[in-house]
Amino acid sequence: MRLLTTTLAALLWLAASVHAETLVGVAAPLSGPSAILGKQIEAGTALAAEAEGVAVQTVDDACTADGGAAAARQFVDAKVNIVVGFLCTEAIEAALPILKDANIPVIAIGVRTESLTDRRAKTGWPVYRLGPRGDDERNAVATILTRLWQNELFAVIDDGTIYGREIAETFRAAAEQAALKPVFVDTFRPQLDNQIGLIGRLKKAGATKVFAGGDGDDIAIMGRDAASLNAGITFAGGETLRTPPGDVPYAAGTLMIALPEWAEVADPKV
Repeated sequence: MRLLTTTLAALLWLAASVHAETLVGVAAPLSGPSAILGKQIEAGTALAAEAEGVAVQTVDDACTADGGAAAARQFVDAKVNIVVGFLCTEAIEAALPILKDANIPVIAIGVRTESLTDRRAKTGWPVYRLGPRGDDERNAVATILTRLWQNELFAVIDDGTIYGREIAETFRAAAEQAALKPVFVDTFRPQLDNQIGLIGRLKKAGATKVFAGGDGDDIAIMGRDAASLNAGITFAGGETLRTPPGDVPYAAGTLMIALPEWAEVADPKV
C-alpha cells in the first residue's frame, strides 16, 4: 500500500503541476473477483489525493470491456484531466478509444499486455505503463535460468495454458540459443492430486532442475512427490508461486522468479 500511495502521490503531484484545478479519474475494479485489488487502488489514491490536495473521481471498471467503456464515458463527462488505474486488459482497451477522443491521458498501473504500448504509435492511445510488461517475466526466467543452470541437467515442462506454454517456450528457446539442451520437455496435466508419474519420467531422464510453467499448487505437489521418491529435483517457476499457502507447502529450495515484494525490500524508515 505504501508503494502504491507514494507512486500515486507522485503522479497526482505531476498532474496538479500542469493543471491549476486538477481532477484525476481513477479506474479500478470495485466489484467482481478483483475487487480486493480495486479497493487497494481506491484507498491509495484517496491518501495520495489528500496529501497533494487533488480531487479524484473513482469509477468501477469491473475488469470488463463494458465496465471500462462505461468508466471512460464517466470520466469524459466529468472532464477529468488524467486517468490512472486499470488492472485488466479488457477494461483499458475498451476505455482508451473513448479517452483518446477526449484527449485524456492514461497511466496504467497494472496491465502487463505488451501490445498496449507496442501499438501506441499505430493506435494513438495516450497510455503510459507503470507496471512491468508481460514479456518481462518470461525474459527474466530465460536470462536467469540459462545462466544459473548452464551446468545442470534441467527439464522444461508446462501445463498447456497460454501462460505456461509461453513462459516455458521462452526459456527453452533461450537455452537453445545458449547451446543448452533440456533432458526432458513435456506438457503435464494440471490440478492432479499427485504427479508421481511425471516425477518418475523426470527422474528417469536424469533431470535435477525443472522449470514448470504452471500454477503454484501444481509445483508444490511436484516438489512433494519428488521428495517422496528421493528424486533430488529442484523446481522453479514464475510469479504464480506467489500465492497464499495451499494444502501442500512448497518444497525447500523451490525457486520463484518474480519481482520482490515491496514489504520485503522497502526501507522501513522511509
